[in-house]
Amino acid sequence: MEKKYLTWEDVCRLIDRIVPQVAGHFDALIAITRGGIVPGGLLSERLGIRQVFIASVRFFQDEDQALDWPIFLQFPDDSLLHGKRILVVDDIWDKGITITSVRERIAQAGGNAVTLVLHYRPSSSITAPDQVPDIFGEQTEDYIVYPWEAERGRLGI
Repeated sequence: MEKKYLTWEDVCRLIDRIVPQVAGHFDALIAITRGGIVPGGLLSERLGIRQVFIASVRFFQDEDQALDWPIFLQFPDDSLLHGKRILVVDDIWDKGITITSVRERIAQAGGNAVTLVLHYRPSSSITAPDQVPDIFGEQTEDYIVYPWEAERGRLGI
């Protein structure tokens, strides 16, 4: 897998490619931490979505013990989602577990989720074959390093 470093200009081009794919009105946007925060902010501005929430999801109690259902460390109250159309944003659909869990949680609250990612990596997706992102900017098999992540490598994070 090749490591691909994106610039801010690359991200802006992806957003420009994605915006025409977004159809209809959205009542709110949920950005998945951490990777979805920056694209979620950019998209909320471009699409005029004023109500922006955060979903912080954890799948492991420790490094060796996976959970059957994730822990939602931060998530909007069901009353804010019920009967609403919600745009769910993350940076990349790798395995697809996080964003599909958020989509399921919104459905349980009575909302309708539309998933959007900057990049979709189908070869590593472990979700059901019919579970793919509703909207994505680019399909890739590369390991993507976004401009907001560049400092992480330098800092050893």
